Amino acid sequence: MMRWIIGSSLRLCLLAAFTGLGLSPGVVLAVEDFNPKNFGPSTRIDNEWFPLKPGTRLVYTGTTIEDDGKPMPRRLVSIVTDLTKVIDGVRTVVVWDVDYKDGRLAETEIAFFAQDNDGNVWLLGEYPEEWEAGKFVKAPAWLHGREDARAGIAMKAKPVVGAPSYAQGWGPAVKWTDRATVDQMGQKTCVRKGCYDDVLVIAETSREEPDAQQLKYYARGVGNVRVGWRGKGEKLKETLELVEVVQLDPKALAEARAKASDLDKRAYKISKKVYANTPPAEARQAKGNQP
Repeated sequence: MMRWIIGSSLRLCLLAAFTGLGLSPGVVLAVEDFNPKNFGPSTRIDNEWFPLKPGTRLVYTGTTIEDDGKPMPRRLVSIVTDLTKVIDGVRTVVVWDVDYKDGRLAETEIAFFAQDNDGNVWLLGEYPEEWEAGKFVKAPAWLHGREDARAGIAMKAKPVVGAPSYAQGWGPAVKWTDRATVDQMGQKTCVRKGCYDDVLVIAETSREEPDAQQLKYYARGVGNVRVGWRGKGEKLKETLELVEVVQLDPKALAEARAKASDLDKRAYKISKKVYANTPPAEARQAKGNQP
C-alpha cells in the first residue's frame, strides 16, 4: 500500500493496484487524513448538521425495493447512547441503529463518531450484525486502524457545494468504500415529522456501485431528515423519512445502553480481528460527555 499527499488538501491516497481490489494500475482512491491529535477530550458533537446528543432517538419509516421488485416496508430507529469507545486514542460516541424490514429485524449496528477541533464529524468504524428470517447472517465490521481501514468524514464543519468529494470511511476488508459530495444547499423538504427549510443534501456513492447514489437530507439542529436515491445503478431504491425525534428518559436510555453494550461485547467474539485489543465501550457521566 502506498500513500502520498494530493496537492494542499492533505488527503492521503491509496494506490488500488496494491490493495487487491481489482482496479487497474494507477487508479487512485483518496482517504481522509485522520489525525488523532486534532481531537480533544470532550465527546461533544454539536455540528449543526449532524448533532449527536446522548439520549436522542430518531425514528424513520420508508421502503426499499427487494429482488422480486416489490417494495418492502422499512423502519429504522437510531439512538445516540451515552456509551463511548476509544479508537486509536480518540474517544468516540456510540450510536445504536436498529433496522426492520417488514417488521422483522434486518440489521442492528453500533457506529462510532467523534468531532475534531475544526468541527468535522468523523466516522471511525461500525459493527453491524445482519439478520435474515430471525437468524444471524454476518457482521461486516470495520474499525479505523484495523485491516487497512481508515476513518472518514460523516459531516463537514462547513459544507460547500462544488467542493471535492470526501471519503466517509475506508474498510477494504468488507468493501466499505463510501464517498460523499455536497449536492445542494438551501433546499426545502417536508416529512412526516414536519417541514424544514435551508436543507443540506449530501450525495453518497461507493466504488461497488458507481452508478447509484443515496441522497441524504440534513436540517440544522436535527440531522438527517430524509433519505432518497438516484442513478440507473441503484437497486434498493431506499426511501426513508423522519417521523419522530424524542429525548429518552433515564430508564429508556439505560435500556439502549445495555443493548448497545451487548453488541459491543459480542463483537469481540464475532469480529476478533477487528476488535482485538480495543477497549470496551463504557458509559460516561453526563458532565463528562457534555462539558
